[in-house]
Amino acid sequence: MTGNIQAIEIQIPHEVVQYWGWFLVFGIGLLALGIAAVVRSVLATVATMLFFGWLLVLASGIEIAQAVLVGHWAGFFHHLLAAILFGIVGLMLVTRPVISAEALTIFMALFFLIGGLFQLIASIAVAQPGWGWQAADGIITFILGILVLAQWPVSGLWVIGLFVGIDLIFYGGAWIALALRLRTM
Repeated sequence: MTGNIQAIEIQIPHEVVQYWGWFLVFGIGLLALGIAAVVRSVLATVATMLFFGWLLVLASGIEIAQAVLVGHWAGFFHHLLAAILFGIVGLMLVTRPVISAEALTIFMALFFLIGGLFQLIASIAVAQPGWGWQAADGIITFILGILVLAQWPVSGLWVIGLFVGIDLIFYGGAWIALALRLRTM
């Protein structure tokens, strides 16, 4: 491995560059939503559960339509089973968003615990260049899982909203950075 990294030049069409202001507005909007979600993480958690619940209910309707369209083909029961599963889970999220958030939060905590531990062990076992960063990420992820689990079930009320808010802040920041870069082109 020589370590040579070459940059790829990307040509951005003028049609995209001229709308940099809209990208900036979009990024600022996402940033504002992210800050609001962090400040009101309980409300953001409930809103997230309702949003994903309705998405699953909609997906259930689409799967039912798909099952009818495939008719007697082999995929009929797969689509019907998926429709039932999406519908039940979606209705659970819509009718009981707080309990759903608590259940999803415990799964997130377990995911962080197992994922962080795996990442820590794998980084030490493989020991590639920069393995310390991967090990540190594994430790932080594991600690995050412990912190979320230690606060459960109360953490179920705010963790998802907080994480969605943080994601929106970084996503908005990325759009703002893109818009400002396009402005200078």
